[in-house]
Amino acid sequence: MSENPDSRADAGQPRLILASASPRRLALLAQIGVVPDGVAPADIDETPRKDELPRPLAERLARAKAQAVVRPGALVLAADTVVACGRRVLPKAEDAAQARACLELLSGRRHHVLTCVVLVAPDGRRTERVADSVVGFARLTRPQIDAYIDSGEWHGKAGGYAIQGHAAAFVRFLSGSYSNVVGLPLFETAQLLRGVGFLLP
Repeated sequence: MSENPDSRADAGQPRLILASASPRRLALLAQIGVVPDGVAPADIDETPRKDELPRPLAERLARAKAQAVVRPGALVLAADTVVACGRRVLPKAEDAAQARACLELLSGRRHHVLTCVVLVAPDGRRTERVADSVVGFARLTRPQIDAYIDSGEWHGKAGGYAIQGHAAAFVRFLSGSYSNVVGLPLFETAQLLRGVGFLLP
């Protein structure tokens, strides 16, 4: 686990641990003035269970990530984002063929991006919020998909795309939280932090 040498102990606040190695989540937290004292990626199996629906999957994985890195006396923040087309959970694309299949499925359709954010307080109390954004893609041409595959932005991204990159040009409709689609819904996250007395700018 990496640690920030500037502890919040002097301000009477518990240390904040982010249970994620995602640079996107760190950058999003920085947007609202939150810099975790430590980063502890949770090593868990993220494989969906048989017939598991998107929202229960996001909730289960976020809770498991938080539990995996609980630290005495610290706040632990964890999140999991799931991209779903209907009841179908799309994978985090690990190869070009997987990314292409995701983009072809999303082309011309609306899909849901769900993120469950979990906060575990120093006393073990757990609170959570789920954000659900609806994203509509334009109908994509083969050259558009080919160019996006060549960009490499899809690698490791749920649903095979990153809305903060070139894929922004595919989005004709978005309802809900943009930051949720990037990877961390900031309104819901701020609500959780304020709820336990964490000082935000």
